[in-house]
Amino acid sequence: MSAPLAPDNRERTAPSAEEVTRAQTRTLRVLVLAQALGAVGITIGIATASLLARDLSGRDSLAGLAQTFQVLGAAVASWLLARLMSRRGRRIGLVSGWLLGAAGGAVVVVAGAVGSMLLLLAGAVLLGSATAANSGARYAATDLAVADRRARSLAVVVWATTIGAVAGPNLTGPAAGLATALGLPALTGPFLVATAGMLVAALVIGVLLRPDPLLLARAAAGPPVGPPTGTSWSRVRAAVAETPALGWAVAGLAGAHAAMVAVMVMTPLHMEHGGSDLRVIGLVISIHVLGMFAFAPVVGWLADRFGRSTVLGAGGAVLLLALALCGAAPEGGSARITAGLFLLGVGWSLATVAASTLVADLAPLEVRTDVQGASDLLMNVAAAAAGGLAGVVVGVAGYPALALGAVLLAGLVLLAAVRTAAHPDRDRDGLAQLPR
Repeated sequence: MSAPLAPDNRERTAPSAEEVTRAQTRTLRVLVLAQALGAVGITIGIATASLLARDLSGRDSLAGLAQTFQVLGAAVASWLLARLMSRRGRRIGLVSGWLLGAAGGAVVVVAGAVGSMLLLLAGAVLLGSATAANSGARYAATDLAVADRRARSLAVVVWATTIGAVAGPNLTGPAAGLATALGLPALTGPFLVATAGMLVAALVIGVLLRPDPLLLARAAAGPPVGPPTGTSWSRVRAAVAETPALGWAVAGLAGAHAAMVAVMVMTPLHMEHGGSDLRVIGLVISIHVLGMFAFAPVVGWLADRFGRSTVLGAGGAVLLLALALCGAAPEGGSARITAGLFLLGVGWSLATVAASTLVADLAPLEVRTDVQGASDLLMNVAAAAAGGLAGVVVGVAGYPALALGAVLLAGLVLLAAVRTAAHPDRDRDGLAQLPR
């Protein structure tokens, strides 16, 4: 790197176990609050983004582009924010992500007002920064966590997203009314609310996330042997070469996220074709998001109790069941599409919590942010590609064909579970040995 890892805080006296425990408790509380607020901004536009893109482009086949560009933006932002966190800590990186996401929400509103598809896509890219911040927060929860509670620490932050995520899609109708009252297109309303939620999340992190968990973890680990060498990518490759299970954990994470995004992004269009209105679509998406986040604490407990690989495999199996239900669902609202979307969220939760914890377990502290940034980059690139292809597949062969194609991605999750099971979970940073 061209810049040192300052402020690293390893020159200061190492914190006591009691200081680390108190800091971890405070970190989790702050992250939970910020996630609950920011998640409104991330999820409220899910049900309308594809519809707004369809209206601005005039083509059903381009409806998935808004979500695709948002996921692509999340991929790039994940990498850039991880590098920023490596130098400055979690707090600066998370605040930057939420602020960029808020700017994206404002740009989408302008895009709808002037009828510009290109501006919509630019706003969607910036909105991806909020998704990257949301994802980065789950890793911030693990920096000071002991190994046998790491999955639960990560999961409670994932769960916090439930509060805003379930509320978000259900605010779609009122937000559309607000936009209409302001003389804006109804579909831009959710993005007005999104911008406000992200700004408040940035404020919470900026003011309250002290001490910074990553910098404190480095101080607790003691003085570094030497400065990191090579580029970020070379350090990631070296870590994966040393621990192949780390690469399979990333592959499982990418497969689960791509399968979820591909099917989820086209579901509103599939339902609208069958006559469902915006309120019904928003309800189904809300149920899907409930499946993604509400059971995360249970998933974290299972991953700590029975092993990350076991839970990762369960996630792959649930994804297969979800895809079967979605593929068999008729257009419009139905019990099958509702159950399928719910299980799609549950499968994603199982796979994401388990695979993310594996990444935290196996990545050495000195290159942790590099590995986590690369992991989220690849996860979101895979999802962006899947989301982009989803519109084409649905336009050419229909929604059932999309669900069938996503089976390959669920299969990758199952393969990752098998390959990581051969490698024992282990703690890499020594924090597990600190007395509590």
